[in-house]
Amino acid sequence: MYCEVAASSLLPRAQTSLLVRSRATPPVSCTTPPFLNTLLRFLSGSEMGGTTNQESLLWALEFLLLGGQVGSVPRQEAETPRCNRATRLPRGQATALVGKARGQEEGAARRAGVRLCPASPVLQECSQAEIAWRMAGRRAVAGIGPGALLALRALLAAAHPQCLDFRPPFRPPQPLSFCVQYSSFGCCTAEQDAALARRFRALETRLDPGMWATCAGYALDLLCQECSPYAAHLYDAEDPATPLRTVPGLCEDYCLDMWQICRGLFRHLSPDHELWALESNRAKLCRYLSLDDTDYCFPSLLVNENLNSNLGRVVADAKGCLQLCLEEVANGLRNPVAMVHAGDGSHRFFVAEQVGLVWTYLPDLSRLEKPFLNVSQAVLTSPWEGDERGFLGLAFHPHFPHPSKLYVYYSVGVGYREWIRISEFRVSEDDENTVDHGSERIILEIEEPASNHNGGQLLFGYDGYLYIFTGDGGMAGDPFGKFGNAQNKSALLGKVLRIDVDRNERGPPYRIPPDNPFVDDPGARPEVYALGVRNMWRCSFDRGDPMSGTGRGRLFCGDVGQNKYEEVDLVERGRNYGWRAREGFECYDRKLCANASLDDVLPIFAYPHKLGKSVTGGYVYRGCEYPNLNGLYIFGDFMSGRLMSLRENPETGQWKYSEVCMGRGQTCAFPGLINNYYPYIISFAEDEAGELYFMSTGVPSATAARGVIYKVIDPSRRAPPGKCKIHPAQVTVKSHLIPFVPKETPVPSTVSDTFQRPETQQVSIDLQVQGILFNRTFSQVPGSGEATPGGCSLRQGVARRV
Repeated sequence: MYCEVAASSLLPRAQTSLLVRSRATPPVSCTTPPFLNTLLRFLSGSEMGGTTNQESLLWALEFLLLGGQVGSVPRQEAETPRCNRATRLPRGQATALVGKARGQEEGAARRAGVRLCPASPVLQECSQAEIAWRMAGRRAVAGIGPGALLALRALLAAAHPQCLDFRPPFRPPQPLSFCVQYSSFGCCTAEQDAALARRFRALETRLDPGMWATCAGYALDLLCQECSPYAAHLYDAEDPATPLRTVPGLCEDYCLDMWQICRGLFRHLSPDHELWALESNRAKLCRYLSLDDTDYCFPSLLVNENLNSNLGRVVADAKGCLQLCLEEVANGLRNPVAMVHAGDGSHRFFVAEQVGLVWTYLPDLSRLEKPFLNVSQAVLTSPWEGDERGFLGLAFHPHFPHPSKLYVYYSVGVGYREWIRISEFRVSEDDENTVDHGSERIILEIEEPASNHNGGQLLFGYDGYLYIFTGDGGMAGDPFGKFGNAQNKSALLGKVLRIDVDRNERGPPYRIPPDNPFVDDPGARPEVYALGVRNMWRCSFDRGDPMSGTGRGRLFCGDVGQNKYEEVDLVERGRNYGWRAREGFECYDRKLCANASLDDVLPIFAYPHKLGKSVTGGYVYRGCEYPNLNGLYIFGDFMSGRLMSLRENPETGQWKYSEVCMGRGQTCAFPGLINNYYPYIISFAEDEAGELYFMSTGVPSATAARGVIYKVIDPSRRAPPGKCKIHPAQVTVKSHLIPFVPKETPVPSTVSDTFQRPETQQVSIDLQVQGILFNRTFSQVPGSGEATPGGCSLRQGVARRV
């Protein structure tokens, strides 16, 4: 039978219920065995630990997985129906639930071509296939641990604020004068609010004064639900394909009360003639106006703590992992190592592939068929997965297009000799979307003693100087010379360099900035800005807070570690970042680490290799579209595929770490958004407006076209409509345009990390919460002893930036 367990006694703060499929229990109105109560208490957060509790949870989980089959739970509990008064349903309601469920199953069975056994009230195939599935499920459930069960609890906690334009709510730039309750957060601008006020006044003119005096409050309530942060749910419009309701979904008690005294108001609020026809039938009318998901009906959603406790804030799961979403903006790229903008108002972005090609993308995401730059014949790289050589970085002159210069960083080799090259190019006078390849001027070359640790970042600072980030020369432990390259001020490897490339048309290709820290040190190269660097992979300048400018000019870098730690550094003039004396916060070369003259700077954050083995530096978010992310430094790890974040405490200067997860449940259920990505995080970027992106691939080879660019999206809150609108400068396009076609799709109801486990066994659970069916697939890697919902198992053996 089906048993609806009203969760009020177990989940006092969440008006939810579970429909649990059971074949094991006698036909009573409600059966809530102790192990199921345990599961419900766990989902609500009231029980978390204990061996006995975990065993009960596994029994409960297997009960759900295997359809409540006798033998899959302790026989005494399966055969002893127990039911608290608070959870008992009237027999008629339970029977109605069974009938409704049976009807849904028959429809599903017809669509799937499955024959139902006549005597069974639940969906099953009359074949040996189901028996085999059950046996596989019983074997797999033994490997499901508390982490997977925690994911089930997260399912019940997923709120999904969404407006009628299918986007997140926002804070209106000015208080609303009509729907004042949504002045601080909702879905209406002042213009929309004024339009609703006009509709309200028009209603007043159509109704007699007596009825208006009684019903004006109801009219105000219903009209203003278009401004609710949950407007899309109230109007059953979670996606563009859903027909829009004309009246928000009403809770039964509210609807019954309104029908008693103001039923005539509905025909003035809605043009729906089907609704008009039901006006005289209270039960049918209120059923017509109800929502399948009663959590979102009006007015109960106003007092639903689960929906309102974190409204407008970035949602974090029980472990503190921030839930964000993604938008795919480019695909089919071969190891996209960099994405930059020209800062010229065109809002184009330029994407560099490791093989030596740079592509132009327009603001509408279309790509020019002709490459912007092609130095693939000169670039040294290979198809080997993890090869660190290749085209590694580019930067446009800060005053582009006057001069129309850009700078590139790539690997070169002849025979057994390899070196890195920094070159200057000019844009063609005939086509502003193409480089003049004959204009290349070599600015700097540095010989590389090994094929790894090639650095690769180029940045222009707010001081107008070009910053170059080099690796320590490769191999392991920086074995070059007495103290290594990184600690040797006379070497250019293992450093942050700063040079002046302005007004270099005559004379040397660059000059030394007069305030470089070692210009007066005869034993140092004057280009050196900072030292003690192992292999900084991806650095960025903070744009600063949009209002106060706080943080502007800070230089963040991810420095790849050796054996134990990855680190994030805040790079400052003349400072020593410790390598090879130190790795992260720990000593690597103990003798050198004890040297009192080292005077090194500790990182702002370091993490051990159990979290990741190759940091990819990111950006401090300073864009316009997602105010909650302002000041959040988002970065990742190439090997583990982990997205991470740091936020500074302005009072203490300490940095708080939070992992970034892909949105669970309905969190990313917006048109065009996805909640998964390829695991090898190569680089981060920001566009001309300051919005944040990252690039990753499924195969980390310079010749594999598996790279994708993702835009980071906060589904909890956006800027007010129109605030962030851009006006791209006109660009003359002479090449054929290739329109963007997204290929990635969201993982349905994912509740954990972001990419699929290879070669996994899967076990599926259906949970029904307030009329919404959630399907959860738990993936288990054979032999791992671990099952993770929507989880990830990273490919091993791929070379990292070591």
